[in-house]
Amino acid sequence: MNCELAHERIVLSAYGELSDEFQHELDRHLAACTECSEERQQLLALKTLAAVHPVIEPDANLVARSRLRLEEALDSLPPRRWYERFGQSIVNNFSSLQAAPVAACLLLVVGAGAGTLGGYEFAEGRAAHVAGRAQAAEAATAQTAQQNHAQTVAANPAEVANISSIVRQPNSDMIEVHYNQVVPQRIQGSLDDPAIRQLLMLASENSSAGVRDDSVGLLAAECRAGHSCKGEGMRDALIVALRYDKNEGVREKALQGLEPYVSEDMRVRDAVLEALLYDTDPRIRTEAISILQPVEADTSVRQVLSSVATSDHNPHIRTVSREVLNRAPVIQ
Repeated sequence: MNCELAHERIVLSAYGELSDEFQHELDRHLAACTECSEERQQLLALKTLAAVHPVIEPDANLVARSRLRLEEALDSLPPRRWYERFGQSIVNNFSSLQAAPVAACLLLVVGAGAGTLGGYEFAEGRAAHVAGRAQAAEAATAQTAQQNHAQTVAANPAEVANISSIVRQPNSDMIEVHYNQVVPQRIQGSLDDPAIRQLLMLASENSSAGVRDDSVGLLAAECRAGHSCKGEGMRDALIVALRYDKNEGVREKALQGLEPYVSEDMRVRDAVLEALLYDTDPRIRTEAISILQPVEADTSVRQVLSSVATSDHNPHIRTVSREVLNRAPVIQ
């Protein structure tokens, strides 16, 4: 056994994936090769060190999105031709038989090649049959999922990978949401539908900029209208969008949707104050000052406005803050 082959088998041995026959051969090589023996000890030490740290399970949404991206990448690969598969089969068989006599290797290689050529037509027909069955099963699965998708989304939002588009029918409360699970899905219902609300909140975080803009706009309109904009649901989604979304238009719509609750909800007030202090868009900062005017007598609001009025780098922001402070009643 050469050192290159030993390096490959050391990894398999460390994780218990090496057969007994190859394990004995590897042990004989390690007894005679100091370099390979040291590499094995280093790998075992690294494996022991890695086992000390806890394994963090990935988020269900991350797993679903990663699976979809992997499937798209695999679908984009060109199919391998029969002679490429035949050549790879010869290489694999030859690599696994390096320790055997030359005559046995040649005999097995010839047998593998003959078997590959002889079974090519059968494999092609079998693949077509399996593909047809898979398509039929996929169609049946899609039909079943379409019948139950509203209940699935409401009960298990983590099964939704992402939202692809949102369309509101003109002059109607009906919303059509296209979302992805294993296969693309869609759901249609009013803004009062719990499944529609759940998808809109999910779209505000895990979609493209255009879809996020649509979803946050609809959520903001519902909150401004006072329709079930509770802290544990839609209001939280708007706070997250205001704080973290990279799109200025999305953040502005979230700010407008939170406006009615700035006086009653301290969390909303804190989010608006953060937008005033740290948002990169002067238009959003100016609008945040306007929204804070109903609670300008609050101590924390006055402190932030005073700080902005004296030290902000934007002259317009400083001016607007001073005007608001001058109109605010003096706290006794």
